[in-house]
Amino acid sequence: MTTLRPFTCDDLFRFNRVNLDPLTETYGLPFYMQYLARWPEYFQVAESPTGEIMGYIMGKAEGRVAQEEWHGHVTALSVAPEFRRLGLAAKMMSSLEQISENKNCYFVDLFVRVSNKVAVDMYKKLGYSIYRTVLEYYSGDPDEDAYDMRKALSADVKKKSIIPLPHPVRPEDIE
Repeated sequence: MTTLRPFTCDDLFRFNRVNLDPLTETYGLPFYMQYLARWPEYFQVAESPTGEIMGYIMGKAEGRVAQEEWHGHVTALSVAPEFRRLGLAAKMMSSLEQISENKNCYFVDLFVRVSNKVAVDMYKKLGYSIYRTVLEYYSGDPDEDAYDMRKALSADVKKKSIIPLPHPVRPEDIE
């Protein structure tokens, strides 16, 4: 039985194996600590019955509160290779979406590599749609674009947050 629990400082020294995937963005300790301090409810770990970290999700709420751009954001989602295809990513995404619903967010968004077809397809199955393409989004790979994918939440009654933009944007154009 997998347990979703809050991420702790000690987990920073136990989750490196999950980050070994080349499609996973890896950050410095101060970055993780900032998320843990500012948005602890959005930082969770999936743990096996033996205490092994199977995956994690980190995110935040951003935008102007009570305005249509107020949203939950998935900063990172990663599952260790041996624990993939067990529904862990869907479970963690559902948790983040519920947290965002509780904060009256209008939508949840995330950025994913255009070339990561497995992830794009998974997010589509979870109800996300491609809102826009962000050209040269990944600094380590200037030829790699990202999809900004979104899922409307109940606050967005008219689903305006997921109406796709007809043209790509550059990273500096993202608010």
